[in-house]
Amino acid sequence: MVISREGALYQRLRLARNAAVIVAKGLRSVAPTCSIHPTSHLARDLEAGPYVFIGRRCTLSPGVRIGSYTMLASGVAIVGDDHNWLDPEQPMQFSGRPPQRRTEIGADVWLGHGTIVMRGLRIGDGAIVAAGSVVTKDVPPREIWAGVPARKLRDRFTDSADVDRHVAALARPLVTPRFAERQQTG
Repeated sequence: MVISREGALYQRLRLARNAAVIVAKGLRSVAPTCSIHPTSHLARDLEAGPYVFIGRRCTLSPGVRIGSYTMLASGVAIVGDDHNWLDPEQPMQFSGRPPQRRTEIGADVWLGHGTIVMRGLRIGDGAIVAAGSVVTKDVPPREIWAGVPARKLRDRFTDSADVDRHVAALARPLVTPRFAERQQTG
């Protein structure tokens, strides 16, 4: 039986699956429409807005907040900033931890497959980070970044009117989701 992704049954099944994963992982600050793959490793203090997608085998350390409509492809990791390494008299693993900083990922962000984001950074609304990138500094809103270390390639929108429409779109009430139908393989 094929269930249309446009129908109410699909929506109810998707919400039930989301709820099961959210409960199993002990997440308290995640919107019920957030889709999290069961293989991902997430800190329990994760905050995620409506329609966030977290793909297979993602690893998110503590102190992460993700805005609505953001997509994390498979293998995305938010890591680091968790060891003191400047004390010459202590091995790093016994030197304690510095104060932990929050990582802020805005709304409508897309982090490509295998992206690594160092903890404590801010990725602005509408930004795109290409697969395999390593983000070591803040990414401004609506910019496309790539590389190791990641750097700006270009702006997502070149017309200021498009920027204004994007800002307005993120400020309005939630959109009604339309999920793409599965592609037939042959």
